[in-house]
Amino acid sequence: MRELRLHGRGGQGTVIASKLLAVAHFLEGREVQSFPMFGVERRGSPVTAFLRVDDQPLKLRCEILAPDELIVLDASLIGTTDITGRLKPGGRILINTEAAPEEFPELLEKAHVSTVDASGIAVRHGLGGKAQPIVNTAILGAYAADSGMISVEHMVNAIREEVPIQIEANIAAAKEAMAAVRRAPMREVARA
Repeated sequence: MRELRLHGRGGQGTVIASKLLAVAHFLEGREVQSFPMFGVERRGSPVTAFLRVDDQPLKLRCEILAPDELIVLDASLIGTTDITGRLKPGGRILINTEAAPEEFPELLEKAHVSTVDASGIAVRHGLGGKAQPIVNTAILGAYAADSGMISVEHMVNAIREEVPIQIEANIAAAKEAMAAVRRAPMREVARA
């Protein structure tokens, strides 16, 4: 079983990202479970969503406290909240940022880090505005490429099935992000 936790802010599409990722994994033939957790429900407030993926039926029905992977839709959350707390040793973190993975040395000590400028990609494709881009499909394209668990075909089909507007722009953003993800060189991660 793989457990993922997604961190973003209200208005970025964090909950929809979790749902899209669940649909894409389901199309790959896996069992999935996706659910959000809200605090203060308003634009810009921290939002967390969870996803479980397995080839076997899922029986757990609880919050994911120790994820295998993190997807961070807003890099400003790093350092302001303990989003990496209890990440499994050797886990993976994908961050929406213009910065290279090497610019997160404290995270590189704990996990394998990848980055993508999902905000820039979303703006180029007219998804949201410059001040508040909707980055969910771009970050998922990067996740698909980085994880190797989701094919382009299933990612595109999930977007077509679940995204009600700007479908082609969302698909184009996801495909651009697939080619733009940057990975830190793999190294042995400290076991906590």
